[in-house]
Amino acid sequence: MTNANTSTNGNSGRLRTAASPEIRRMLLERPEPPRPAWKAELDRISHVDLAHVVMLTERGITSRETASALLSAISELREKDYEPLEDRPTPRGLYLAYEGHLIETLGEETGGVLQTGRSRNDLGATCLQLALREPFRRLSAELSGLGAVLTDRARRYREVLMPAYTHFQAAVPITYGHYLLGLAHALERDAEALDQAGRTLDRCPLGAGSIGGTTIPIDPDRTAELLGFGDPVRNSVDAIATRDTALRLLSAAAVLGVTLDRAALDLLMWSSAEFGLVTIPDGLVGSSSMMPQKRNAFVLEHVQGKSAAALGGFMAAATAMRGTPFTNSIAVGTEAMSHVMPALHATIDAVRILRLAHEGAEPVPEAMAARATEGLTDATATAEWLVRRGVPFRRAHHQVGEAALAVVEGRADTLWSALAAQGNAPAGPPQEVRPETVWQAAEFGGGPGLPSFERSIEPIAARWLEHDRRLTGWTTHWQDADERLRDAVSALTSRATAQAAPTSQKENTHG
Repeated sequence: MTNANTSTNGNSGRLRTAASPEIRRMLLERPEPPRPAWKAELDRISHVDLAHVVMLTERGITSRETASALLSAISELREKDYEPLEDRPTPRGLYLAYEGHLIETLGEETGGVLQTGRSRNDLGATCLQLALREPFRRLSAELSGLGAVLTDRARRYREVLMPAYTHFQAAVPITYGHYLLGLAHALERDAEALDQAGRTLDRCPLGAGSIGGTTIPIDPDRTAELLGFGDPVRNSVDAIATRDTALRLLSAAAVLGVTLDRAALDLLMWSSAEFGLVTIPDGLVGSSSMMPQKRNAFVLEHVQGKSAAALGGFMAAATAMRGTPFTNSIAVGTEAMSHVMPALHATIDAVRILRLAHEGAEPVPEAMAARATEGLTDATATAEWLVRRGVPFRRAHHQVGEAALAVVEGRADTLWSALAAQGNAPAGPPQEVRPETVWQAAEFGGGPGLPSFERSIEPIAARWLEHDRRLTGWTTHWQDADERLRDAVSALTSRATAQAAPTSQKENTHG
């Protein structure tokens, strides 16, 4: 007897397993309350502050004693996850509340020097650049993962016959691997566009002040180095007025979203009972709460919905920026930017879900081959066979079209038998015009033939590996900068402690 109570193991009768753990976490389960956004913002602010104080000290603008006290207080706040600030009011914004706490704790002579040679404007622009690193890294990594899956599956299924569709009609014979490789090519260009946008993350706005730089002899190159940037922005107006990095990332994600949506639609159609060309595993589909026979590939609909977020975010952000002067602007730096992170995170999820879908999707070779045959996908190759024997293409096209009509109307079993009945071909089709061999011969123009396939897959696989290497380089560069900053902070705080030690010892001796 089957146990009717199967809610704990996900067995719905029609589906034997629950959604995969990753799908459950992303789409079905109630997420844990995230860490407050203001703490993440303070992570970035205080990270910049550490670099800024180190630079001020190295330039002789701030004393080592002052720097040590500031660096220690900031580091302590970070270690306590900003607990002393949790109930502090922020009538003039988060940064001034944070700075006010440091002034109250250390005194104005120490806490009050933190903003020397700096404004909230260049600080905010720098923190945005830092904030964009993580979604850029995650989106790049997920996209590379999808590219790897597609190229791997393309190799595996490079000889699985299927019809290519145009206008939702069976068109010509290709292979499932050839289709997947086409997706891998398109998505690699999306990855390249994302890489190009990500290169603008290497610009550090810190040092631009409110918009006109500063008369304080700061060293923007040093703070850029400590924060993992390549170079400071060389024009203060450009540094403050622009948020083009965010727009470029959204633009790349929006174009990527179009590819994701179209790929998801193909899998949705092909996995339906009407097509039956692909199966999606139980862990990536859902049943109905009312209709027990249903097997819904709902995760692919999430790809379609989530992949639209970047386009919406780009439109909202770009529209908010239009009509603003080329200077510091709330509409640009705050309102427009509010659309960026949700859109990028939704795109990350869309890529991940599509990767899971293609990892689990399995072609149904018998159904694919049958549809290629029933769909008369050998028609073009038949016309080309006639062309190679001296028939003008337009006449061959017409003759094969008449043969196709005869098959559709039931007057002939195959295109070739109809052509033979017309007197336009000998009896018995040659091997090269059968769907299972047509794709093998289509090795020109980037077709699915194996020599063409090999010429196509090797360069694209190499480019996906290059994306991986480039991302690893970025990540390593950022990690190395974090380590340099930690070392610089540690050197200043430990040196100040060591210098203070003899004095303390002397006081203890004569106390």
